[in-house]
Amino acid sequence: MAHPQDHGFCSNSAVRLALVMIGVCLVGYTVRQSFYWRFKESSSCPSCHCDCSKDSVLVPIDIINDSFTDCGKHEPEMKEEMEKDIIALMSEELSLQQTVANETLQQSEALLMSARKVSSHYQKEAEKCTAGVETCEEARERAQAQLAEELKASEVWERRARELGWEDMRLY
Repeated sequence: MAHPQDHGFCSNSAVRLALVMIGVCLVGYTVRQSFYWRFKESSSCPSCHCDCSKDSVLVPIDIINDSFTDCGKHEPEMKEEMEKDIIALMSEELSLQQTVANETLQQSEALLMSARKVSSHYQKEAEKCTAGVETCEEARERAQAQLAEELKASEVWERRARELGWEDMRLY
């Protein structure tokens, strides 16, 4: 059995009609806009005075300084900045970067000198400490040698005392 071609609300002819209507509306809107602007140019209204150049639309804003000439006209500092050309701005930027680099270099050199002074101070303190440790070690070795001699002398005297009849009466 074949299915009927009845698709209800969205038949092929209804879709075509809707697309044609949308196309006609778009064409009419576009044509109306162009006629409106042509009529507007030939009307008795005074023309608009703007400082926009037609070429500035094609060039990025950050490359051209004079794309917004009205901006900051009443502020002297802003006016001076806006009148500079790109080469002057680039050279000013380079000089600022060089100044920052020089200041950073000076700070680094000052920190390096400070680190060298602190390192030298700690090196001297370490040398003093090493000398003190060596002196203490020598004194300890001498004291240990003297103790060994004293123990030998004690042993000799204790042996002689026992030979002469001395008895150890210590209680442990």
